[in-house]
Amino acid sequence: MPVSSLFKKIFFFSFFLFSLSQSFAQQVDKKLEQKIKTLIQGFNGQIGVYVKNLKSDKIVSYNGDTVFPTASIVKVPILIGIMDRIHKKELDYHQKLVWYDTMNYDPGEDIVAYLKPQSEIELSKVMMLMMTISDNTGSLWLQSIAGTGKRINHLLDSMGYHATRVNSRTPGREGDRSIFGWGQSTPNEMGRLMEDIVHGKIISKDKSDQMLRIMGRQYWDEEALSAIPPTVFVASKNGAVNASRSEILYVNGRRPYIFSVFTKNNKNISWGNENEAWQLTRKLSKLLWNYFNE
Repeated sequence: MPVSSLFKKIFFFSFFLFSLSQSFAQQVDKKLEQKIKTLIQGFNGQIGVYVKNLKSDKIVSYNGDTVFPTASIVKVPILIGIMDRIHKKELDYHQKLVWYDTMNYDPGEDIVAYLKPQSEIELSKVMMLMMTISDNTGSLWLQSIAGTGKRINHLLDSMGYHATRVNSRTPGREGDRSIFGWGQSTPNEMGRLMEDIVHGKIISKDKSDQMLRIMGRQYWDEEALSAIPPTVFVASKNGAVNASRSEILYVNGRRPYIFSVFTKNNKNISWGNENEAWQLTRKLSKLLWNYFNE
């Protein structure tokens, strides 16, 4: 091959790579990125944010690939595990389950924990309690029914989610549990998972739609949801432990968007409305709603 031809090919290949990198770079919403960075400046803890405009595909990602505790957001993977078994006809959405009072987690807060031994309840209702009021006892029950954390993690891995994991009561993940608790994920990956549910890519279109409906019935609506008008459909799940407060949302506004915010090592571990992470979540949510609907 003549040297001139070789140089031409190298030039055009280099130009292609440069154009490709520029194309990816243009996907970042620089204006919104600056607004978010300004708002989160000075937060007393570690924070990760992922935002995607589903119309333009532009994103903002801040510490997006950092692993954070999920707390109750782990219930999204548990929901996927149950839906996968329903899709495979191993379970039925409305089948009756029998409660044997062997997994009581928090009888002071959970509804499932108050069931009488050997009482019956529909699988669908336990799923609703897990996602709507974040019933921990019901969630542990469903984690077991889904095939345990080991099967859920294998399912996530097969779908291309390599950062999101169930740790609690999952053999081999004791070390991760000591660091992250019940589950772990990243803002980017949880945002991508939510987007895939929205677009009907998780398990099947009908199962994705069903999960979206379930996540649209949220009792805990005083943080990110409080900044969004009640007339707008939002699918969400939040999670909170002392030093970590996080939330994932799909907001179907004029410009639909995904918003994922995770925190850890928070200095403020209070449980009142003025908790620093919750205040920041409300401010971020208000910023995004106004930005995408101006």
